Amino acid sequence: MSTRIDALRRARPRSRLLRLSLVLLALLVVWAWTAGDFDWADLVSERRGENVRRFFAEEVTPYPLREAGWSRAGVVDWAAGLWSDRGARGVTATLSIAVLAIALAGAAALLLSPFAARNLASARPFEFGADAPRGAGGGGAFRWRVLTGVTRALLILLRAIPEYVWGFLFLALLGPSAWPAVLALAIHNAGILGKLGAETIENLEARPLVALRDAGATRTQAWFGAVLPLSLARFLLYFFYRFETCVREATVLGMLGVVSLGYWIQDARSKHYYDEMLFFVALGACIVLLGDLVSAAVRAALRRTG
Repeated sequence: MSTRIDALRRARPRSRLLRLSLVLLALLVVWAWTAGDFDWADLVSERRGENVRRFFAEEVTPYPLREAGWSRAGVVDWAAGLWSDRGARGVTATLSIAVLAIALAGAAALLLSPFAARNLASARPFEFGADAPRGAGGGGAFRWRVLTGVTRALLILLRAIPEYVWGFLFLALLGPSAWPAVLALAIHNAGILGKLGAETIENLEARPLVALRDAGATRTQAWFGAVLPLSLARFLLYFFYRFETCVREATVLGMLGVVSLGYWIQDARSKHYYDEMLFFVALGACIVLLGDLVSAAVRAALRRTG
C-alpha cells in the first residue's frame, strides 16, 4: 500500500505556477521583514518581558482585589458592579447597532442585487453568456447593460470603503450618536451582500427560469415566483455570516463615541484601567461567540431544509 501511495505521489500533477507563487511569497515575506525594520531582539528584550509580566500580574488584576487578594466572591462582586454600571448598557447598544445595521444592509441588498445580476437585468432574462443570442435586445440590451454596470459599480463603491471610514464621515455629518455606526455597517455590508446576492442569482439553473419566461411570466413575476425563492436560502447564509461581522465591528465602531462596548473599552484604556478594559473585551468576545452560535444554528437549519 505504501509503495502504491508513493507512486501516486510521484505521479501527481505538478504546477509550475504554484511553485513560482510559493517562491514569490517567500521572497515577499523576506522583503517585508527587511523593509519593515522589524527587530526580533526588541520584541524579546528584558524590558518587553517586564512589561508583559507587570501587565498580567498586576494591571489586569481587578482593582479591589489587588490588596485584598483573589477570591471568588470578590471577582463576582467586581464583575457584577461593572455589568450593572456599564456592561449591560454597552452590550445592549452593541447588539442594537449590529441588528439594525444588518437589517438595513439586507433590505438594501435585496433591492440592488436583481439589478446587478446580469442574467436577470438583461433584455432577454436568463439567457446569459453563451445562451444569449448575438445582438439580442438591440437598444434595450444596451440600457440594461448600463443599469447593471452602474449598479455593480455602486456595490463596489459601498464595500470598497471600510466601515471605519464611513463611520468617521457620518460622525462628522450627524454628530456623536448610534447612527454613524449603524449607517457605516449597513452601507459596507449592503455592498457585500448585494454582490453575493447578484452572484447567487447568476448561478441559478437557467433552463427552468427560461421556461417560466417563455410561458409568459414577466420579469417581476419571475423574480418573486422563482428567483427569490430559489436564491433566498443561499442569501440567508450570507446574511447571517455578515451578521457575525456586524456584531464584531459594532464593538470596534463604539470607539467613535457611541456608548457601546467599544466606547467603554476606549474609556478604560485611556484611563489605564486595564482590568476594566479586559472585562469589556471579554464581553465583546462573548457577544461574538453568541452571534456565531446563533448564525451557525440558522445556517445548519437552512442547509437541512435546502
